[in-house]
Amino acid sequence: MFSHKTGPSDKPRRRLSEYSLRDLLVVGLPLLLVLIAGFWAASIFIRPAPPDTLVISSGADGGAYQRFAAIYADILGRYGVKVVEKPSGGALDNLARLRDDNQDIDAAFYQGGSGEPQQDEAIESLGAFYYEPMWVFYRDGAAPRGRALDEILALKGKRIAIGGAGSGTHRLALEMLRASGLDGSNTHLIEKGDLGLIEMLTKGKIDAVFAVGPTQSAIVWSLLYTPGVRLMSLAHADAYSRQLPYLSKIVLARGAIDIGRDIPPADVTMVAATATLLVQADIHPALVDLLMQAATEAHGGPGVFHKPGDFPHATAVDFPLSSEAERYYKSGKPLLQRYLPFWAATLIDRLVVMAIPLFALLLPILRYAPVLYGWRVRSRIYRRYGELKFLEAEVERDTSQHTRDEWLARIDAIESDVHHLPTPLAFTDMAYTLRSHIELVRDKVERRTTTTDFQAATTPGQS
Repeated sequence: MFSHKTGPSDKPRRRLSEYSLRDLLVVGLPLLLVLIAGFWAASIFIRPAPPDTLVISSGADGGAYQRFAAIYADILGRYGVKVVEKPSGGALDNLARLRDDNQDIDAAFYQGGSGEPQQDEAIESLGAFYYEPMWVFYRDGAAPRGRALDEILALKGKRIAIGGAGSGTHRLALEMLRASGLDGSNTHLIEKGDLGLIEMLTKGKIDAVFAVGPTQSAIVWSLLYTPGVRLMSLAHADAYSRQLPYLSKIVLARGAIDIGRDIPPADVTMVAATATLLVQADIHPALVDLLMQAATEAHGGPGVFHKPGDFPHATAVDFPLSSEAERYYKSGKPLLQRYLPFWAATLIDRLVVMAIPLFALLLPILRYAPVLYGWRVRSRIYRRYGELKFLEAEVERDTSQHTRDEWLARIDAIESDVHHLPTPLAFTDMAYTLRSHIELVRDKVERRTTTTDFQAATTPGQS
Protein backbone atom coordinates (compact mmCIF):
# COMPACT_ATOMS: atom_id res chain seq x y z
CA MET A 1 0.00 0.00 0.00
CA PHE A 2 1.45 3.31 -1.07
CA SER A 3 1.10 6.38 1.02
CA HIS A 4 0.89 9.84 -0.52
CA LYS A 5 2.73 12.63 1.23
CA THR A 6 1.68 16.14 0.56
CA GLY A 7 4.42 18.64 -0.17
CA PRO A 8 4.64 22.38 -0.58
CA SER A 9 3.44 22.10 -4.19
CA ASP A 10 0.15 20.60 -3.02
CA LYS A 11 -0.75 23.52 -0.77
CA PRO A 12 -1.79 26.00 -3.50
CA ARG A 13 -3.87 23.25 -5.14
CA ARG A 14 -5.50 22.37 -1.85
CA ARG A 15 -6.25 26.00 -1.04
CA LEU A 16 -7.74 26.55 -4.48
CA SER A 17 -10.00 23.56 -4.04
CA GLU A 18 -11.51 25.15 -0.98
CA TYR A 19 -13.18 27.77 -3.19
CA SER A 20 -15.48 27.78 -6.15
CA LEU A 21 -13.86 29.66 -9.01
CA ARG A 22 -17.24 30.38 -10.51
CA ASP A 23 -18.57 31.89 -7.27
CA LEU A 24 -15.39 33.88 -6.81
CA LEU A 25 -15.83 35.38 -10.27
CA VAL A 26 -19.55 36.06 -9.83
CA VAL A 27 -18.98 37.83 -6.50
CA GLY A 28 -15.55 39.30 -7.16
CA LEU A 29 -15.95 40.76 -10.65
CA PRO A 30 -18.79 43.19 -9.80
CA LEU A 31 -16.95 44.29 -6.66
CA LEU A 32 -13.78 44.73 -8.67
CA LEU A 33 -15.65 46.85 -11.20
CA VAL A 34 -17.03 49.02 -8.38
CA LEU A 35 -13.50 49.50 -7.01
CA ILE A 36 -12.11 50.34 -10.46
CA ALA A 37 -14.94 52.85 -10.97
CA GLY A 38 -14.06 54.45 -7.63
CA PHE A 39 -10.40 54.82 -8.58
CA TRP A 40 -11.39 56.18 -11.99
CA ALA A 41 -13.67 58.77 -10.38
CA ALA A 42 -10.86 59.76 -8.01
CA SER A 43 -8.39 60.04 -10.88
CA ILE A 44 -10.56 62.79 -12.40
CA PHE A 45 -9.82 64.98 -9.40
CA ILE A 46 -6.19 64.04 -8.85
CA ARG A 47 -3.74 66.81 -9.60
CA PRO A 48 -1.05 66.15 -12.16
CA ALA A 49 2.54 66.43 -11.06
CA PRO A 50 3.63 70.08 -10.88
CA PRO A 51 5.73 71.18 -13.86
CA ASP A 52 9.43 71.75 -13.34
CA THR A 53 9.41 75.01 -15.32
CA LEU A 54 7.63 78.34 -14.74
CA VAL A 55 7.56 81.00 -17.45
CA ILE A 56 7.31 84.51 -16.04
CA SER A 57 7.01 87.78 -17.94
CA SER A 58 9.02 90.46 -16.16
CA GLY A 59 9.75 93.95 -17.49
CA ALA A 60 12.35 96.23 -19.02
CA ASP A 61 16.08 95.69 -18.56
CA GLY A 62 17.27 96.96 -15.18
CA GLY A 63 13.75 97.39 -13.87
CA ALA A 64 12.28 96.14 -10.61
CA TYR A 65 10.32 93.39 -12.34
CA GLN A 66 13.53 91.86 -13.67
CA ARG A 67 15.15 92.14 -10.28
CA PHE A 68 12.27 90.40 -8.53
CA ALA A 69 12.07 87.76 -11.26
CA ALA A 70 15.72 86.89 -10.50
CA ILE A 71 14.89 86.59 -6.78
CA TYR A 72 11.93 84.34 -7.55
CA ALA A 73 14.14 82.20 -9.78
CA ASP A 74 16.59 81.65 -6.91
CA ILE A 75 13.81 80.72 -4.46
CA LEU A 76 11.93 78.38 -6.80
CA GLY A 77 15.23 76.84 -7.85
CA ARG A 78 15.59 75.47 -4.31
CA TYR A 79 12.52 73.33 -5.00
CA GLY A 80 13.68 72.11 -8.39
CA VAL A 81 11.52 74.51 -10.41
CA LYS A 82 13.29 76.44 -13.17
CA VAL A 83 12.07 79.99 -13.81
CA VAL A 84 12.25 81.17 -17.40
CA GLU A 85 12.18 84.97 -17.44
CA LYS A 86 10.92 86.82 -20.50
CA PRO A 87 11.63 90.59 -20.52
CA SER A 88 8.82 92.86 -21.67
CA GLY A 89 7.86 96.48 -22.08
CA GLY A 90 6.09 96.48 -18.71
CA ALA A 91 2.72 95.82 -17.11
CA LEU A 92 0.59 96.32 -20.22
CA ASP A 93 2.79 94.01 -22.28
CA ASN A 94 2.65 91.44 -19.51
CA LEU A 95 -1.13 91.54 -19.42
CA ALA A 96 -1.31 91.19 -23.20
CA ARG A 97 0.99 88.18 -23.03
CA LEU A 98 -1.19 86.48 -20.45
CA ARG A 99 -4.20 86.99 -22.66
CA ASP A 100 -2.41 85.57 -25.70
CA ASP A 101 -2.73 81.77 -25.78
CA ASN A 102 0.25 81.54 -28.12
CA GLN A 103 2.62 83.13 -25.58
CA ASP A 104 2.58 80.28 -23.04
CA ILE A 105 3.12 82.59 -20.04
CA ASP A 106 2.36 81.23 -16.55
CA ALA A 107 2.80 84.41 -14.50
CA ALA A 108 3.54 88.10 -15.05
CA PHE A 109 4.25 91.15 -12.95
CA TYR A 110 1.50 93.73 -13.08
CA GLN A 111 0.96 97.29 -11.92
CA GLY A 112 -2.46 98.04 -10.45
CA GLY A 113 -4.59 100.27 -12.63
CA SER A 114 -2.85 99.28 -15.86
CA GLY A 115 -5.82 97.34 -17.22
CA GLU A 116 -9.24 95.88 -16.50
CA PRO A 117 -10.42 92.25 -16.47
CA GLN A 118 -12.44 91.10 -19.42
CA GLN A 119 -15.56 88.96 -19.22
CA ASP A 120 -14.87 85.25 -18.54
CA GLU A 121 -11.15 85.94 -18.38
CA ALA A 122 -9.04 83.20 -16.76
CA ILE A 123 -6.50 85.48 -15.08
CA GLU A 124 -6.09 85.82 -11.32
CA SER A 125 -4.11 88.00 -8.92
CA LEU A 126 -1.91 86.70 -6.11
CA GLY A 127 -2.57 89.77 -3.93
CA ALA A 128 -0.85 93.05 -3.21
CA PHE A 129 2.95 92.57 -3.22
CA TYR A 130 4.46 96.05 -2.80
CA TYR A 131 3.97 99.73 -3.58
CA GLU A 132 5.05 101.03 -6.96
CA PRO A 133 5.47 104.78 -6.42
CA MET A 134 5.32 107.28 -9.21
CA TRP A 135 8.65 109.11 -9.07
CA VAL A 136 8.75 112.50 -10.79
CA PHE A 137 12.36 113.63 -11.21
CA TYR A 138 13.30 116.96 -12.77
CA ARG A 139 16.60 118.75 -13.35
CA ASP A 140 17.45 121.91 -11.51
CA GLY A 141 17.32 123.95 -14.71
CA ALA A 142 13.64 123.05 -15.23
CA ALA A 143 12.61 125.00 -12.13
CA PRO A 144 12.94 128.67 -11.28
CA ARG A 145 16.19 129.35 -9.46
CA GLY A 146 16.02 128.40 -5.81
CA ARG A 147 12.48 127.05 -6.06
CA ALA A 148 11.35 123.44 -5.79
CA LEU A 149 8.53 122.22 -8.03
CA ASP A 150 5.54 120.59 -6.29
CA GLU A 151 3.00 120.60 -9.12
CA ILE A 152 3.04 118.56 -12.32
CA LEU A 153 1.35 121.52 -13.98
CA ALA A 154 4.66 123.37 -13.62
CA LEU A 155 6.11 120.99 -16.27
CA LYS A 156 3.82 122.37 -18.96
CA GLY A 157 5.70 122.86 -22.19
CA LYS A 158 8.71 120.89 -20.90
CA ARG A 159 10.29 117.74 -22.33
CA ILE A 160 9.03 114.83 -20.22
CA ALA A 161 9.99 111.14 -20.48
CA ILE A 162 6.87 109.13 -19.67
CA GLY A 163 8.12 105.56 -20.03
CA GLY A 164 8.11 103.21 -22.96
CA ALA A 165 4.90 102.26 -24.72
CA GLY A 166 3.34 99.19 -23.09
CA SER A 167 4.71 99.99 -19.66
CA GLY A 168 2.76 100.79 -16.51
CA THR A 169 4.77 103.99 -16.20
CA HIS A 170 3.51 105.17 -19.60
CA ARG A 171 -0.13 104.57 -18.73
CA LEU A 172 0.01 106.13 -15.26
CA ALA A 173 2.06 109.13 -16.44
CA LEU A 174 -0.49 109.93 -19.15
CA GLU A 175 -3.37 109.72 -16.66
CA MET A 176 -1.66 111.98 -14.14
CA LEU A 177 -0.65 114.47 -16.85
CA ARG A 178 -4.18 114.46 -18.21
CA ALA A 179 -5.57 115.07 -14.71
CA SER A 180 -3.17 118.04 -14.51
CA GLY A 181 -4.28 119.43 -17.88
CA LEU A 182 -1.18 118.36 -19.80
CA ASP A 183 -0.97 116.30 -22.96
CA GLY A 184 0.97 116.03 -26.19
CA SER A 185 -0.53 119.26 -27.52
CA ASN A 186 1.00 121.53 -24.86
CA THR A 187 3.94 119.45 -23.63
CA HIS A 188 6.66 117.45 -25.37
CA LEU A 189 6.13 113.82 -24.27
CA ILE A 190 8.93 111.31 -24.87
CA GLU A 191 8.07 107.59 -24.86
CA LYS A 192 11.25 106.30 -23.31
CA GLY A 193 12.00 104.55 -20.03
CA ASP A 194 15.49 103.01 -20.03
CA LEU A 195 18.67 103.94 -18.14
CA GLY A 196 19.70 106.26 -20.96
CA LEU A 197 17.32 108.83 -19.50
CA ILE A 198 19.80 109.55 -16.72
CA GLU A 199 22.35 110.95 -19.15
CA MET A 200 19.68 112.78 -21.12
CA LEU A 201 18.42 114.44 -17.95
CA THR A 202 21.87 115.51 -16.69
CA LYS A 203 22.84 116.90 -20.13
CA GLY A 204 19.64 118.92 -20.39
CA LYS A 205 18.16 116.95 -23.31
CA ILE A 206 15.00 116.36 -21.28
CA ASP A 207 13.53 118.25 -18.33
CA ALA A 208 11.72 115.60 -16.31
CA VAL A 209 11.36 111.83 -15.96
CA PHE A 210 8.34 109.87 -14.79
CA ALA A 211 9.29 106.46 -13.43
CA VAL A 212 7.19 103.84 -11.64
CA GLY A 213 8.83 101.25 -9.42
CA PRO A 214 10.32 100.55 -5.99
CA THR A 215 13.45 102.26 -4.76
CA GLN A 216 15.49 99.19 -5.82
CA SER A 217 14.78 99.71 -9.51
CA ALA A 218 17.94 100.79 -11.32
CA ILE A 219 16.66 104.03 -12.82
CA VAL A 220 15.07 105.24 -9.58
CA TRP A 221 18.07 104.42 -7.42
CA SER A 222 20.44 106.08 -9.89
CA LEU A 223 18.38 109.27 -10.18
CA LEU A 224 18.10 109.56 -6.40
CA TYR A 225 21.93 109.85 -6.23
CA THR A 226 22.43 111.92 -9.40
CA PRO A 227 23.63 115.49 -8.71
CA GLY A 228 21.46 118.23 -10.17
CA VAL A 229 18.33 116.05 -10.16
CA ARG A 230 15.44 116.65 -7.77
CA LEU A 231 12.47 114.53 -6.71
CA MET A 232 9.10 116.29 -6.90
CA SER A 233 6.85 116.28 -3.83
CA LEU A 234 3.28 116.28 -5.10
CA ALA A 235 1.11 118.95 -3.55
CA HIS A 236 -1.95 117.34 -5.19
CA ALA A 237 -1.28 113.75 -4.03
CA ASP A 238 -4.67 113.51 -2.31
CA ALA A 239 -6.43 114.75 -5.44
CA TYR A 240 -4.66 112.21 -7.64
CA SER A 241 -5.54 109.34 -5.28
CA ARG A 242 -9.20 110.32 -5.43
CA GLN A 243 -9.41 110.76 -9.19
CA LEU A 244 -7.43 107.56 -9.76
CA PRO A 245 -8.73 105.16 -7.06
CA TYR A 246 -6.03 102.55 -7.63
CA LEU A 247 -3.44 105.04 -6.31
CA SER A 248 -2.46 105.51 -2.68
CA LYS A 249 -0.89 108.55 -1.06
CA ILE A 250 2.47 107.72 0.50
CA VAL A 251 5.31 109.70 2.08
CA LEU A 252 9.01 109.16 1.55
CA ALA A 253 10.49 110.27 4.87
CA ARG A 254 13.50 112.53 5.05
CA GLY A 255 16.69 110.45 4.93
CA ALA A 256 14.75 107.23 4.18
CA ILE A 257 17.03 106.46 1.21
CA ASP A 258 20.32 107.45 2.84
CA ILE A 259 20.46 109.04 6.29
CA GLY A 260 24.15 109.83 5.99
CA ARG A 261 23.66 111.82 2.78
CA ASP A 262 20.25 113.09 3.86
CA ILE A 263 18.45 111.67 0.81
CA PRO A 264 15.85 112.98 0.42
CA PRO A 265 16.55 116.25 2.26
CA ALA A 266 12.86 116.61 3.22
CA ASP A 267 9.70 114.52 3.38
CA VAL A 268 8.37 113.83 -0.12
CA THR A 269 4.68 113.26 -0.75
CA MET A 270 4.03 110.78 -3.57
CA VAL A 271 1.36 108.51 -5.01
CA ALA A 272 1.78 104.83 -5.66
CA ALA A 273 0.07 101.97 -7.45
CA THR A 274 0.18 98.43 -6.06
CA ALA A 275 2.19 95.72 -7.77
CA THR A 276 1.07 92.11 -7.98
CA LEU A 277 1.76 88.92 -9.85
CA LEU A 278 -0.93 87.77 -12.25
CA VAL A 279 -1.23 84.08 -13.08
CA GLN A 280 -3.27 81.91 -15.38
CA ALA A 281 -6.29 80.51 -13.55
CA ASP A 282 -5.28 76.94 -14.48
CA ILE A 283 -1.75 77.23 -13.12
CA HIS A 284 -0.75 74.27 -10.93
CA PRO A 285 -1.66 74.99 -7.28
CA ALA A 286 1.80 73.83 -6.14
CA LEU A 287 3.39 76.57 -8.24
CA VAL A 288 1.11 79.16 -6.64
CA ASP A 289 2.29 77.97 -3.23
CA LEU A 290 5.91 78.39 -4.31
CA LEU A 291 5.23 81.85 -5.78
CA MET A 292 3.54 82.92 -2.54
CA GLN A 293 6.54 81.68 -0.55
CA ALA A 294 8.83 83.63 -2.90
CA ALA A 295 6.69 86.75 -2.58
CA THR A 296 6.72 86.52 1.21
CA GLU A 297 10.50 86.23 1.22
CA ALA A 298 11.05 88.95 -1.39
CA HIS A 299 8.47 91.52 -0.23
CA GLY A 300 7.78 90.68 3.41
CA GLY A 301 10.62 92.68 4.89
CA PRO A 302 10.72 96.38 5.79
CA GLY A 303 10.78 99.07 3.14
CA VAL A 304 10.90 102.84 2.91
CA PHE A 305 7.13 102.93 2.48
CA HIS A 306 5.99 100.02 4.64
CA LYS A 307 6.69 98.03 7.79
CA PRO A 308 7.72 94.34 7.96
CA GLY A 309 4.77 92.07 7.30
CA ASP A 310 2.67 94.68 5.49
CA PHE A 311 3.24 92.85 2.22
CA PRO A 312 2.17 90.68 0.62
CA HIS A 313 -1.46 90.84 1.70
CA ALA A 314 -4.73 89.39 0.46
CA THR A 315 -6.03 92.24 -1.65
CA ALA A 316 -7.15 91.57 -5.19
CA VAL A 317 -5.42 93.96 -7.59
CA ASP A 318 -7.78 94.63 -10.53
CA PHE A 319 -8.27 90.86 -11.05
CA PRO A 320 -9.91 88.23 -8.78
CA LEU A 321 -7.74 86.85 -6.00
CA SER A 322 -6.55 83.31 -6.63
CA SER A 323 -8.29 80.80 -4.34
CA GLU A 324 -4.96 79.04 -3.73
CA ALA A 325 -3.35 82.37 -2.81
CA GLU A 326 -6.27 83.15 -0.50
CA ARG A 327 -5.74 79.80 1.22
CA TYR A 328 -2.05 80.63 1.61
CA TYR A 329 -2.82 84.00 3.23
CA LYS A 330 -5.06 82.23 5.77
CA SER A 331 -3.01 79.10 6.49
CA GLY A 332 0.51 79.74 5.22
CA LYS A 333 2.71 77.07 3.68
CA PRO A 334 0.92 73.72 3.11
CA LEU A 335 1.32 71.38 6.08
CA LEU A 336 3.24 68.68 4.23
CA GLN A 337 5.72 71.19 2.78
CA ARG A 338 6.64 72.27 6.30
CA TYR A 339 8.12 68.87 7.08
CA LEU A 340 8.86 67.21 3.74
CA PRO A 341 10.77 68.11 0.58
CA PHE A 342 8.64 69.79 -2.06
CA TRP A 343 8.56 66.76 -4.40
CA ALA A 344 7.56 64.40 -1.58
CA ALA A 345 4.86 66.75 -0.28
CA THR A 346 3.27 67.17 -3.70
CA LEU A 347 3.43 63.42 -4.36
CA ILE A 348 1.65 62.61 -1.10
CA ASP A 349 -0.87 65.37 -1.74
CA ARG A 350 -1.77 63.73 -5.04
CA LEU A 351 -1.88 60.22 -3.61
CA VAL A 352 -4.29 61.29 -0.87
CA VAL A 353 -7.00 61.59 -3.52
CA MET A 354 -6.36 58.01 -4.62
CA ALA A 355 -6.58 56.84 -1.00
CA ILE A 356 -10.24 57.88 -0.85
CA PRO A 357 -11.57 54.87 -2.81
CA LEU A 358 -9.06 52.69 -0.94
CA PHE A 359 -10.71 53.40 2.40
CA ALA A 360 -14.22 54.17 1.16
CA LEU A 361 -14.60 51.12 -1.10
CA LEU A 362 -11.78 48.61 -0.72
CA LEU A 363 -12.11 48.09 3.04
CA PRO A 364 -15.91 47.51 2.91
CA ILE A 365 -15.41 45.22 -0.09
CA LEU A 366 -12.83 43.15 1.76
CA ARG A 367 -15.18 42.97 4.72
CA TYR A 368 -18.37 41.99 2.90
CA ALA A 369 -17.01 39.99 -0.05
CA PRO A 370 -16.59 36.78 2.04
CA VAL A 371 -20.15 37.26 3.33
CA LEU A 372 -21.51 37.57 -0.20
CA TYR A 373 -19.47 34.57 -1.31
CA GLY A 374 -20.78 32.43 1.56
CA TRP A 375 -24.35 33.58 0.91
CA ARG A 376 -24.11 32.56 -2.73
CA VAL A 377 -22.83 29.06 -1.90
CA ARG A 378 -25.38 28.53 0.88
CA SER A 379 -28.23 29.77 -1.30
CA ARG A 380 -27.72 26.84 -3.69
CA ILE A 381 -27.88 24.37 -0.81
CA TYR A 382 -30.91 26.12 0.72
CA ARG A 383 -32.66 25.96 -2.64
CA ARG A 384 -32.36 22.14 -2.60
CA TYR A 385 -33.56 22.12 0.99
CA GLY A 386 -36.62 23.99 -0.22
CA GLU A 387 -37.28 21.42 -2.94
CA LEU A 388 -36.88 18.60 -0.40
CA LYS A 389 -39.25 20.34 2.02
CA PHE A 390 -41.95 20.75 -0.65
CA LEU A 391 -41.62 17.10 -1.61
CA GLU A 392 -41.94 16.01 2.03
CA ALA A 393 -45.02 18.20 2.46
CA GLU A 394 -46.64 16.58 -0.61
CA VAL A 395 -45.94 13.12 0.81
CA GLU A 396 -47.50 14.11 4.12
CA ARG A 397 -50.55 15.55 2.38
CA ASP A 398 -51.33 12.74 -0.07
CA THR A 399 -48.99 9.88 -0.75
CA SER A 400 -51.29 8.29 -3.32
CA GLN A 401 -50.92 11.04 -5.90
CA HIS A 402 -47.73 9.36 -7.18
CA THR A 403 -46.47 5.83 -7.25
CA ARG A 404 -43.61 4.72 -5.06
CA ASP A 405 -41.21 4.74 -8.00
CA GLU A 406 -42.25 8.25 -8.99
CA TRP A 407 -41.64 9.55 -5.47
CA LEU A 408 -38.26 7.90 -5.29
CA ALA A 409 -37.35 9.22 -8.76
CA ARG A 410 -37.98 12.77 -7.61
CA ILE A 411 -35.83 12.22 -4.52
CA ASP A 412 -33.09 10.69 -6.68
CA ALA A 413 -33.21 13.75 -8.92
CA ILE A 414 -32.70 16.06 -5.92
CA GLU A 415 -29.86 13.88 -4.66
CA SER A 416 -28.21 13.84 -8.07
CA ASP A 417 -28.52 17.60 -8.30
CA VAL A 418 -26.88 17.98 -4.87
CA HIS A 419 -24.13 15.57 -5.88
CA HIS A 420 -23.26 17.76 -8.87
CA LEU A 421 -23.43 21.07 -6.99
CA PRO A 422 -20.10 22.98 -7.12
CA THR A 423 -19.53 23.02 -3.36
CA PRO A 424 -16.27 24.46 -1.99
CA LEU A 425 -14.46 22.42 0.60
CA ALA A 426 -15.39 24.84 3.37
CA PHE A 427 -19.11 24.14 2.78
CA THR A 428 -19.03 20.35 2.26
CA ASP A 429 -20.43 19.78 5.75
CA MET A 430 -23.66 21.47 4.63
CA ALA A 431 -23.77 19.31 1.51
CA TYR A 432 -23.32 16.10 3.52
CA THR A 433 -25.95 17.22 6.02
CA LEU A 434 -28.35 17.84 3.13
CA ARG A 435 -27.65 14.37 1.71
CA SER A 436 -28.39 12.80 5.12
CA HIS A 437 -31.67 14.70 5.22
CA ILE A 438 -32.46 13.42 1.73
CA GLU A 439 -32.02 9.90 3.10
CA LEU A 440 -34.47 10.65 5.91
CA VAL A 441 -37.09 11.81 3.41
CA ARG A 442 -36.39 8.75 1.22
CA ASP A 443 -37.00 6.48 4.23
CA LYS A 444 -40.25 8.27 4.96
CA VAL A 445 -41.39 7.93 1.34
CA GLU A 446 -40.52 4.22 1.34
CA ARG A 447 -42.46 3.62 4.57
CA ARG A 448 -45.46 5.64 3.43
CA THR A 449 -45.63 4.12 -0.03
CA THR A 450 -45.18 0.57 1.34
CA THR A 451 -48.10 1.11 3.70
CA THR A 452 -50.19 2.63 0.91
CA ASP A 453 -49.46 -0.26 -1.46
CA PHE A 454 -50.26 -2.80 1.29
CA GLN A 455 -53.58 -1.11 2.05
CA ALA A 456 -54.46 -1.00 -1.64
CA ALA A 457 -53.69 -4.69 -1.98
CA THR A 458 -55.82 -5.75 1.02
CA THR A 459 -58.78 -3.48 0.40
CA PRO A 460 -61.82 -5.42 -1.03
CA GLY A 461 -62.69 -4.56 -4.58
CA GLN A 462 -59.10 -3.77 -5.51
CA SER A 463 -57.43 -5.96 -8.05
